[in-house]
Amino acid sequence: RRKQVVDMLTAEKNRLIRARGKVAKDISAHISWLEKRLGNIDDALKRQIKNNPIWCQKVEILQSVPGIGPVLSMTLIAALPELGKVGPKQIAALVGVAPFNHDSGTYRGRRIVWGGRSAVRSVLYMATLVAVRFNPVLKAFYNRLIQDGKKAKVAITACMRKLLIIVNAMLRDGVPWQANNV
Repeated sequence: RRKQVVDMLTAEKNRLIRARGKVAKDISAHISWLEKRLGNIDDALKRQIKNNPIWCQKVEILQSVPGIGPVLSMTLIAALPELGKVGPKQIAALVGVAPFNHDSGTYRGRRIVWGGRSAVRSVLYMATLVAVRFNPVLKAFYNRLIQDGKKAKVAITACMRKLLIIVNAMLRDGVPWQANNV
């Protein structure tokens, strides 16, 4: 539901740019209501996590990673219950950041990512943009990929996959972030 409210909020803010007069006032009032509703949803999610010791521990582990904040940690817990329970290839495929072959016979095409849980992937993308700036492990990985000639989007997608695999292993083992162990 949180994603739906965020999508509605984005749509209303886009409409407000072109609106005039009474319509603009009506849209502004709806934006205020949606923002209040989003705050209520976030509070409810935080209460749910706080009342569940397993989720609370997972959030603590997830948020120990530089670049992972409350939104991504709540999204991963709510929309990706397999996190920490499956292998790295499976978790990457579930989210849609695993490269798949595009081959046929002797033809060897480019590897592409597709499918998966788009709600998780979109939040993971935004968190990865932050992580490649502030997380030393992902920053070094991203810079190495760029120096090797990879396009920025390809490098970000690779960093998304790496971040997801790291947090998957952290939750599997129940250990917080330690940059020197990654």
